[in-house]
Amino acid sequence: MNRKCLTGAVLVAALAIPAAARAHGGHAHKAMGTVESISGNHVTIKTTDGKTVMVMLDAKSKITRGKTKVQASALKVGDRLVAEGPEQKDVILATTVKLGETPAPAAKR
Repeated sequence: MNRKCLTGAVLVAALAIPAAARAHGGHAHKAMGTVESISGNHVTIKTTDGKTVMVMLDAKSKITRGKTKVQASALKVGDRLVAEGPEQKDVILATTVKLGETPAPAAKR
């Protein structure tokens, strides 16, 4: 009887592990941070928790600053951004990128 229970438990675990591994996929990942470098369509950001994340842009990436749509060429080192999209091999394939608002120039005294 014990052998049957053990075999059943192993079978259930073997079927459950792949399902648990797939449960994480299928949703967007989000990274918030500051642009450290830009190389072609790859943007490296340093997140708010100190990690480095690669964000890949393509023609379908929607990039905005406030409510205004901007081109990828508007990205500059030091910009704050939030990138969202699926993650593959530790790279976020950005569907949306929201740039931080540019602060108004300080008034001279």
